[in-house]
Amino acid sequence: MKKIGIISDTHGVWDDRFAIHFSGCDEIWHAGDIGDYGIVERLNEVAPVVRAVRGNIDHGMVARRCRELEIFDVEGMRVLLTHIGGYPGKWAKGMKGLLKEERINLMVDGHSHILKVMYDKETEVLHINPGAAGHAGWHKVRTLVRLTIDGSDMRDCEVIELAGNL
Repeated sequence: MKKIGIISDTHGVWDDRFAIHFSGCDEIWHAGDIGDYGIVERLNEVAPVVRAVRGNIDHGMVARRCRELEIFDVEGMRVLLTHIGGYPGKWAKGMKGLLKEERINLMVDGHSHILKVMYDKETEVLHINPGAAGHAGWHKVRTLVRLTIDGSDMRDCEVIELAGNL
């Protein structure tokens, strides 16, 4: 069983509440637009495993150290982590085929700054976009997501709203 923290679109902004809300997580996944590699380093102080992909605003060290797409297994679940992936019914070009080909169970992305947790019956994939945790963008509320993966069971999905500082 693993507790997972999911974050995206920090745009270089660290909030100490990230550490509070992700305390006790086994892994933290950052779905791009990190903005400053220091964010990844600070997340590494919170959880033993941090997986991060670069987004369309990421340059420098973030671009050198983070790939555009990661596919990995956690507790028997096949996970795809990327920045721009679309969502059920409006997948990014080639994404639907990749989800099927790689037998993905859980797809996490960012980019839109729109919090979404949706299941796609056609691809049999749970899609999570944690919204945006930084200040840049048009979103009104900054959000994070936590969930538990226990074998084939994904549960305890929580949306965390970070009030203030927008």
